[in-house]
Amino acid sequence: MKKTLEFKAHDGEIEDIALGPDNKVVTAGRDFQCCVWQQDQLVTGLRWNENLPGIPDKAYRYQACRDSGTFLGLGTVTGSVAIHIAFSLQRLYYVKEAHGIVVTDVAFVPESQRGRELLAGNEAALLSVAVDSRCKLHLLPSRRSLPIWLLLLLCAGLIVAAILLLQLAFPGFL
Repeated sequence: MKKTLEFKAHDGEIEDIALGPDNKVVTAGRDFQCCVWQQDQLVTGLRWNENLPGIPDKAYRYQACRDSGTFLGLGTVTGSVAIHIAFSLQRLYYVKEAHGIVVTDVAFVPESQRGRELLAGNEAALLSVAVDSRCKLHLLPSRRSLPIWLLLLLCAGLIVAAILLLQLAFPGFL
């Protein structure tokens, strides 16, 4: 093996590391941060005091992380589990103390044929394992979205409405 890159990602030990698509790396450290990296450049990061205001910085620590390409799954030393959007780190799902103690690992259900059957219409499924000898399945419900044809229809309607309003405001506009 040959080292290709070395940089300081965290202050202290790294709890977990996950490789994602597009050469991105996700790290969870003992410095209470979770970071997304592209090579040695920080893309974005999470800190407990920024994500959950009012909670002391030392009360929680990210323990395990996984980057499915679309979502980032996190487990904590207090047993909490969260799912974030990978590119913006917007939190979509959070269960405080889903386990009684440290989450040791998390994994997304693969996007295979069998995995899609297990999802049963949900957008993602995350398995969490903890020191309490339990494995839990966390389902992220599908977010509602507009079909593309409806969006195009609304845009066309707005254009027609704007033209009609301009015609009424300024006779002879067309």
